Amino acid sequence: MKLGVFTPLYQNLSFEEMLDKLSGMGVETVELGTGNYPGSSHCNPDELLESPEKFKSFKRALEGRGISISGLSCHGNPLHPDKKVATAAHQTWRKTVLLAEKLEVPVINGFSGCPGDHGNAKYPNWVTCSWPPEYLDILDWQWKEIVIPYWKEEAQFANLHGITQIAFEMHPGFVVYNPETLLRLREQAGESIGANFDPSHLVWQGIDPVEAIKKLGREKAIFHFHAKDTYLDKANIKINGVLDTKHYSQILDRSWTFRSVGYGHDEKMWKDIISTLRAVGYDYVVSIEHEDMLASTDEGLSKAIALLKKILFKEEMSDMWWA
Repeated sequence: MKLGVFTPLYQNLSFEEMLDKLSGMGVETVELGTGNYPGSSHCNPDELLESPEKFKSFKRALEGRGISISGLSCHGNPLHPDKKVATAAHQTWRKTVLLAEKLEVPVINGFSGCPGDHGNAKYPNWVTCSWPPEYLDILDWQWKEIVIPYWKEEAQFANLHGITQIAFEMHPGFVVYNPETLLRLREQAGESIGANFDPSHLVWQGIDPVEAIKKLGREKAIFHFHAKDTYLDKANIKINGVLDTKHYSQILDRSWTFRSVGYGHDEKMWKDIISTLRAVGYDYVVSIEHEDMLASTDEGLSKAIALLKKILFKEEMSDMWWA
């Protein structure tokens, strides 16, 4: 497995300054935002697709430092009921496909998106319950009329450009938020649909990341992996449950909070996650996404790197000589 970093945390640095910093920390590969929520400070598709010189310079910067690109990330909502928002996210997605093809990057990371509750809606409507019955009507309309047709077409577009791994982060607020919804979309839109597996969004829902890895791994549906942790505040959960709309800065009052790797769950849990990834045949990238309110960018990332370096498997598995 390779150790990587999702680079928006250093968006204040130039591309080459960011690469130098991460290279010095022992990072082997980078995940680059191409627009929408992650921004495009280190990888602007318009510039790289239109300027041969900028494209060559971009490639030289990576090759000169021995750093590869694990994936291009364009997390947005191309299914948004506001047509301007949806069109902007869609255009970024398509440009990202073209850039991934040109760079020979195998994976594009993103969100499934979420529509509204009818054709003239203004905001997305994430359905979280099955009653009253109109919620199931909304969900049925979203999937049949918007979600499946869109991603069927976009999977075909990606395949035409050599991209066969569209990796969705299973993120609440979007229609794909757990293994069941991911596999539902995969069944309808094809095997190009898989996971950018991020345990931080799963554990607060009550999902065991090890069991979820087994489930998706058996389907060969894990294309990329985010290393991000979540602290569960059991006292607040006992009172208010896990659905929490308070701002992330209200750490003492929230039911859960994003943390650096090792500060939400112990080293044993992360060893189990890495071991299960290997058991299901995943041998690609562990990409750190740092979003910790209690740690500086440098310190939080450094601690995550130190823990993961200690537990990642770097060599091929040995033959089972004992059995």
